[in-house]
Amino acid sequence: MLKITTSVIILFACVATYPFSFAQTPAPKANDSTTPLHLLQPDYPVPYGQPKAPDVVKVLDRVYKYLDESTPTQVIDKQSGQVITDLTKFNTNAVIKPGDFRLTSYEWGVTYAGMLLASEATGDARYADYTNKRLSFLNSLRPYFREQVNADPHANTSLRQMLAPHALDDAGAMCAAMIKATRAGGVKADFRPQIDAFMNYIMTKEYRLSDGTLARNRPQPNTLWLDDLFMSVPALAQMGKLTNDRKYYDEAVKQVLQFSKRMFNKEKGLYMHGWVEGMSVHPQFHWARANGWAIMTKVELLDVLPENHPGRAEILSLLRAHAQGLASCQAGTGFWHQLLDRNDSYLETSATAIYVYSIARAINRGWLDAKAYAPMTLLGWNAVSTKVTDKGQVEGTCVGTGMGFDPAFYYHRPINVYAAHGYGPVLLAGAEVINLLNKKAFEINDSSLQLTERK
Repeated sequence: MLKITTSVIILFACVATYPFSFAQTPAPKANDSTTPLHLLQPDYPVPYGQPKAPDVVKVLDRVYKYLDESTPTQVIDKQSGQVITDLTKFNTNAVIKPGDFRLTSYEWGVTYAGMLLASEATGDARYADYTNKRLSFLNSLRPYFREQVNADPHANTSLRQMLAPHALDDAGAMCAAMIKATRAGGVKADFRPQIDAFMNYIMTKEYRLSDGTLARNRPQPNTLWLDDLFMSVPALAQMGKLTNDRKYYDEAVKQVLQFSKRMFNKEKGLYMHGWVEGMSVHPQFHWARANGWAIMTKVELLDVLPENHPGRAEILSLLRAHAQGLASCQAGTGFWHQLLDRNDSYLETSATAIYVYSIARAINRGWLDAKAYAPMTLLGWNAVSTKVTDKGQVEGTCVGTGMGFDPAFYYHRPINVYAAHGYGPVLLAGAEVINLLNKKAFEINDSSLQLTERK
């Protein structure tokens, strides 16, 4: 096996203000006057060192157990609370039984994808079954709820987001998850009609700028939200893979490049959260989760984009520049801040998990250098793992957040275990870290990290 040794200080220069050795060798637990200075142990605020794959699986299992119990697949009468078993005749009081999270939200599209990847990484079919069962359940309800949605497409009914999408948030992440489930081959249900409906919305109905860039008319006309990259591009890319139709790849690449032209700060290697056409100075708030959606978008696109596509090299270049910018912002605890370049903003879990997933996957695909990025990625996972409770809930996740024009807006967004944005990223991060640990081995001594490539 090939061994590559590199300085720990060099490895961590971009992620901390003090030197690390990536993991600790056994050393005296007590720090006293008799302990040699080079063996004094820092008091790290999060677990420090190489995680073990079985311990990562334990974290994923806790999340799975909580979500499986808290997201039921039943239709009930909202007045009586009784389960509706006869789906041949519509009950006007019918709703999907409420759980802790909505099964049709974009956050749950990410969770479905996370479960599929967790199943692939661990070999445990329960994770994929979670996704396949719930997507098949939702798909089976389309005829049942259609009349209700057609009667009032704007009502907050159970399947409104699927049958009458009003925004990219309604369509993209769920569409991508359905295509991934279809491609994985674990479902008998035919998701194609719903996939086509989602794709029709993305391609033909969402508002666009004059050059075709996907946009919103809030909070001001002709506004770009960085989040919308993830709410559209992975679905487009997956559709390209599903159909082998190059137009979807072309559209996905175009969106990434046109968003990046306006919103990527090359000096910082970070994206602004929002951009408003007609403004001479744009709000430069580098919100963590939006940057997470952006780097995850590039990884998801590169995963399926043909090697000979003319836009591939530019997407890869953007990925590397963004990863470098993010690396420079990681806190010494392993987390990233709510506003990436403002260290007095709070440390946020969902963005940290998204970065761990995206960078780990980029390493595993050979797009980023493992020597430079693996240590910070595993440090990030160690941080994320401390935020998963014994019950399987994810702490430290910012609630849904619109585009802001002042820092206080971001600083004071609440965090909550019922912020659905944290669960899919934690599943994705853990699964890809398992893949990283299975692919690469880490050996530690006092002054260097030796990375051994597995063949």
